[in-house]
Amino acid sequence: MGFLVFLIFGLIAGALAKLILPGKQGGGWITTLILGVVGAMLGGWIAGGIFNLDIYNSFFEPLAWVFAIGGAIIVLLIWGLVTKNRGRTRA
Repeated sequence: MGFLVFLIFGLIAGALAKLILPGKQGGGWITTLILGVVGAMLGGWIAGGIFNLDIYNSFFEPLAWVFAIGGAIIVLLIWGLVTKNRGRTRA
């Protein structure tokens, strides 16, 4: 899979992860792209370790999408925990 295709894959996975998770997550489309790509890489690493699946070369494989979106959800949850208290001030 080419670099540009992998970026599109990550953007779609990140956007779907944001739709699946309840609540309001911060960040625009660039943050979604970065979190989606990192999540797709994490999902690919997990899929490769468990099922010996290479999601980097299987764009149209449904299991690749499941792991990419799952990885993006994990990364988005971690991102939410890290940025949870930003913008709040103590009185």
